[in-house]
Amino acid sequence: MTESYVPLLFLLGLGGAFALVSVGLSLVVGPKRYNRAKMEAYECGIQPTPHASGGGRVPIKYYLTAMLFIIFDIESVFLYPFAVAFNQLGLFALVEMILFIVTVFVAYAYVWRRGGLEWD
Repeated sequence: MTESYVPLLFLLGLGGAFALVSVGLSLVVGPKRYNRAKMEAYECGIQPTPHASGGGRVPIKYYLTAMLFIIFDIESVFLYPFAVAFNQLGLFALVEMILFIVTVFVAYAYVWRRGGLEWD
């Protein structure tokens, strides 16, 4: 039983080692020239503007875009295993997946109604 997990553990170990080695090498080999521009927050090429002491108002489109990404990311995480094991799951799983997709489409309709899909 545990022999079937050995390739998975090896792959996880290899991935973790690759991540650690990559970060370590970038710290050792990478340039270390700090200047004022590199130390500022990056805002997609827009010059940072000072906000009020409590923070400025952020447009709702940022939150809607993040919510849309999370919704469809979670949907894909649940739909792939369902599609793979569809024949073995039966009618109960089909009804559950339909309810899940309806819930996702309600969130999609909300984002659409609030203008989250409009590109300015």
